[in-house]
Amino acid sequence: MNLSESKRLYEQARQLIPGGVNSPVRSGKAVGLEPLFIKKGKGCRITDEDGNVYIDYVGSWGPLILGHCNPEVIAAVTEVLARGTSYGIPTRIEIEMARKVVEMVPSIEMVRMVNSGTEAAMSAIRLARGYTGRKKIIKFNGCYHGHADSLLVKSGSGLMTFGIPGTPGVPEEIVKHTIALPYNDLEAVRRTMEEVGSEVAAIIVEPVAANMGVVLPAEGFLAGLRQTCTENGALLIFDEVITGFRLAPGGAQEYFGITPDLTCLGKIIGGGLPVGAYGGKKDIMEHVAPEGNVYQAGTLSGNPLAMSAGLAMLNILGRGGIYEELEKKNGYLCAGLAQAAAAAGVAVTLNRIGSLGCGFFTPGPVTDLESAAKADSAAYGVFFREMVKRGVYLAPAQFEAFFVGAAHEKEDLDLTIQAAFEALKAVKEK
Repeated sequence: MNLSESKRLYEQARQLIPGGVNSPVRSGKAVGLEPLFIKKGKGCRITDEDGNVYIDYVGSWGPLILGHCNPEVIAAVTEVLARGTSYGIPTRIEIEMARKVVEMVPSIEMVRMVNSGTEAAMSAIRLARGYTGRKKIIKFNGCYHGHADSLLVKSGSGLMTFGIPGTPGVPEEIVKHTIALPYNDLEAVRRTMEEVGSEVAAIIVEPVAANMGVVLPAEGFLAGLRQTCTENGALLIFDEVITGFRLAPGGAQEYFGITPDLTCLGKIIGGGLPVGAYGGKKDIMEHVAPEGNVYQAGTLSGNPLAMSAGLAMLNILGRGGIYEELEKKNGYLCAGLAQAAAAAGVAVTLNRIGSLGCGFFTPGPVTDLESAAKADSAAYGVFFREMVKRGVYLAPAQFEAFFVGAAHEKEDLDLTIQAAFEALKAVKEK
């Protein structure tokens, strides 16, 4: 494997871009490998600037559930591109996209398009505060809701990867109304609501925490959040930027049968192009300007290229059969990875749901931030580098998910499992 061109590009990037990357986890620092620079992708494979080919389990961090360069998605974008890239004026496809989201997501009666998951989460929080007239919000340790100031309290993703507890640049006054509680600890939520429930505007949660690896909700946790929000007049916000359209056509809320008041979306609804959205009950969403007085705006919101890619993606996902197929594929892959870990004598806890998964290098179980943090990141770094050598690209951080997609075939899964047998032996030896 030759990485000379990626190395040269990285050296150039470091002179022009902080850390040489436009998002921290891409740097590869957490796994001891300089970043690959990708030239192209097709199906479940990516090719770097040196011509090395990898089976990809990042999929642009989730949105490419159908794989790279899906023909229907590319055709939809190409058709719209020929007419223009952006107008800043309403287009027909925004209505079509909104209708599709409302049809598919159980809790959403109205939806507002934005440009990122971060923007969706911060807008949903602002709406919740404006709607309830309250200031406090509850979030959970290890759940990442983007980099908006008030949500960077004990978050997951890159903050966890790099050991950053919050971030400089966020004054205490901004986060004083944010309460961070342990994920899956319903009693802590109930105690907190007993004390300050009348001041809480919303509880925001990843229904499946996918930014500290993958951590599933304990039985009754989501239902308990729904109940306590209802009892205390607070809104329940599901951050489904990762789980939306990934676990089921209607996301985690369909999968678990729990209906939030507001939902944050992203990733898949842009088909790989920058996008986000938040939506919910009509009486709540009508408080957003210009209908209401909670202001939120975006010049490129509802961009026709992103809408065309996302709509093509959702139309395919709505045909049926894909989610059952993804569940089988991920089950097969994780069973093989578990066998590889056992054969090598390496303690690995595999958490998975639908097409999401994470292998924690710890005996486990992993149920919250505290138990996730016990994972051996150095061992994961060895595993990552050994897998890259064997043509498999995983998330370059222990505390991120891997994504199985429709483009992964059994042959790809078998190659991945075989690579894992060899890579885990190397982990054991080191």
